[in-house]
Parts: sequence; structure tokens; C-alpha cells
Amino acid sequence: MTNTATLDRVATPVRIAAGAVTLDGDLTIPRGSRGLVLFAHGSGSSRHSPRNRFVAEALEAGGLATLLFDLLTEGEEHQERSTRHLRFDIDLLAKRLIAATDWLASYPEARELSTGYFGASTGAGAAIVAAAQRPEVGAVVSRGGRPDLAGPWLPRMSAPTLLIVGGRDAPVVEMNHDAMLRMQCEKQLVIIPGATHLFEEPGALEEVARLATRWFRQHLTKDAKRGES
Repeated sequence: MTNTATLDRVATPVRIAAGAVTLDGDLTIPRGSRGLVLFAHGSGSSRHSPRNRFVAEALEAGGLATLLFDLLTEGEEHQERSTRHLRFDIDLLAKRLIAATDWLASYPEARELSTGYFGASTGAGAAIVAAAQRPEVGAVVSRGGRPDLAGPWLPRMSAPTLLIVGGRDAPVVEMNHDAMLRMQCEKQLVIIPGATHLFEEPGALEEVARLATRWFRQHLTKDAKRGES
């Protein structure tokens, strides 16, 4: 895993009101951005996830803005380490993703940008539930995700959805395949040969970043009809 080149972009620390709690995030809007991707991290992770940050840098290099934020507060994270009672609370996580989407609508530099979701692990289930409730969401990408956790929301998805799974992550491959069959939207399942759940193998995460960038550029930007590769 190598870092993408540094461009004219600076992450701005933000605080997002989500009901009774406030969530910390990092918002990056490169000059000339043509879309904005919110990241929903997996269980036991945070906005500091090195894998999500790697993908975010690739999206930013591709002309997309990003918002990485914590789905749980610091206090909830501390409690979660012992109880693990929130990491599979998909409805709660989806509500917080929706709250972040609403918050962005009032942020001057972001309000005109098309919105997409990038979900990892359990965060992918939350991303699908949130997108099913917000038709303005233009695209969803799942990395090693659990779309099966979205349950009854799967057939209600309208946003084009890309599911990326490691070829050696057999149980998750099956879960993604079964979930995709229930979706009625534009959809695609890509299996990266030799990759495991965390995409730690050489070149695996780079391929995730490339696929995600292409998908979001295709569906969130004005280049959609140009068939970029």
C-alpha cells in the first residue's frame, strides 16, 4: 500500500450534530471537486482507518471531496470495546450517516456536490440502509462489506452500487452475492483474486481505490457519459 500524491487539498476538522450526540470528522474538498463521498467505517474502526484514508486520498486525487467521520462518539467507542453492543446496530449507524448527509447540505462548499457513500465491513450495511432512505445519494461502494445486514432495505436501493470483495474472503463473497441478487438498482460485484478481508496483499487496496474512484466519477460527476476507465 503506497500513498497517493499530495494535491491541493487540506482536511478540515468538523463537528457534526447527529441527534443528541456530536461526531468528529475530517472534510476534504479539493479545488474543482465534482462530487463528495462520505465514509462509513466498519466495526471497531474510526475515521482514522488507514485503509479508508488510503481510498479517500485516491478519490481526492480523482477530483472528489471526502468526509471521514466517526460513527460513534469517544464515550460510545470506549464502552463498545467491552460490550460490542453498537457495532451491529445498523439502524443507528445509518441514522448517523443520514445526519452527516443533512449536515453537509448546510455546508457552503459542499451543498452543491453530488453525494456518494463508501462503506467498509458493517459500515457498508449502514451505507445501504441510509442510501435507500435518501434517493439523492448518487452511488454506493462497499469494501469487504456486509450488505446482507441491510436486510429489507436491499430491494429499495436505487443508487448504483459496487460491491468489492476479496477472493479469499469466502463467507463475505457469498453474503455479497446473495445481497446483490436482492437489489433492484444498477449493481456490480467485483472479486479481487487473492485478496483477504482487509485487502492487505500487495496491490489489493490500490485496486479497491481504483475501482471506487472510477465508480464514483462515473455516477457522481458530469463525466458520467464519457465512460472513463
